Amino acid sequence: MNRGKAVLNSAIILYFIIGLEILIMISPFAGFFYSAFNPVLLAIAKYPATRWLSAFFLPHMVVPPDAFLKVIRVAGSVLFLLGLAVFFVCAFQVYFNKFFKKGAALKGLYSVIRHPQYLGLAVAGVGLFILWPRFLVVALWVVMVLLYLLLAKDEERRMLKDYPEQYRQYMQKTGMFLPRAIERYILPAGIWGKVLGAVLIAVIAIGGAFALRYYTIRHLDLWSAGNVAALAITSGDLPIMQHRMPGVLDLAPVKARLAKGKTYLVYFLPANYIMQGLIADTGGQWRLYKQHHALSMITDWIFHPFRHLSQGHHALPGALHSMAGGQPGVVRRLVFLEIDDAGAVPYGLFAISARRIPVFMLDLNVHELQVLSVRDLPRVTGWGTVPTPVF
Repeated sequence: MNRGKAVLNSAIILYFIIGLEILIMISPFAGFFYSAFNPVLLAIAKYPATRWLSAFFLPHMVVPPDAFLKVIRVAGSVLFLLGLAVFFVCAFQVYFNKFFKKGAALKGLYSVIRHPQYLGLAVAGVGLFILWPRFLVVALWVVMVLLYLLLAKDEERRMLKDYPEQYRQYMQKTGMFLPRAIERYILPAGIWGKVLGAVLIAVIAIGGAFALRYYTIRHLDLWSAGNVAALAITSGDLPIMQHRMPGVLDLAPVKARLAKGKTYLVYFLPANYIMQGLIADTGGQWRLYKQHHALSMITDWIFHPFRHLSQGHHALPGALHSMAGGQPGVVRRLVFLEIDDAGAVPYGLFAISARRIPVFMLDLNVHELQVLSVRDLPRVTGWGTVPTPVF
């Protein structure tokens, strides 16, 4: 039993390590983490059957472009914190009863459901995979929930052995993870009810993530013409981008670098946007793990979701706020990526199978359509070959 519980708890620890990948990837420990984790991401990204696991399904790098996605973003923070609060409150109750020898914890949330701690972890997990929306995190969340279902059943067998009459009566009045009336209405009793519940959890979680990805891609702030599409990081830049992109493509430095027959995705972003290292290696200052702002950034991302609904990541504590060329409000950085194995422009450029290759970047005075600087880019991001968010 102790070995089984250790395995289950190890699975939870692994889930939260991967779920908090964003914290690790902007910390000084990023190199150590990815020396072990990057081969896993590269391995699953190598094969069509598993490539989807390394992809993202919600906006992370861009500002959520509509009200629905904004609500989901806020819900991520709320669910993560609420779930952790439930877990710790119930843990205190359990260990209080153990320390003072008061028997099984049957009051508080335990008077409504038998396993509120596990429910709290599951709710926190939903918030976590909204905050760091990689399919791999969702898949591991499903595994975590199923493992804790097995652990809960084992704990109930032990409780029936230690408190046979008291716990049997308790089980008749309470549901396992939801209030009994709701649980009985949703799922039939018996082993097949549990199997059906497990299948529903997997289908709803993974299928829902794919549906959110489809929705997200079709609501991004995009401009396209011919074989080029541009994505505005902030919604306020969409009118500027739509107005200026035809002229940008006619600029000599741009025309000289765009190859015929190739497809391109252009990121239209503030020059100081702190997450630009996820797109391309635009400079050492955008490799966040070298900036030592990991803790302040992750706490701000969790506790201040409303700030990111309008300003995005460039408002995070520790961000570099100087604009290129010293022209606040009119300078934008355009990062050009060549897209291989893409579908139709524009949505096909975000296909899971598409390969994104940084080509060049330019800093532009968008009011004057004046090129301030242009630079060819290495074929990697600021995190090397680590699969990173594309929207």
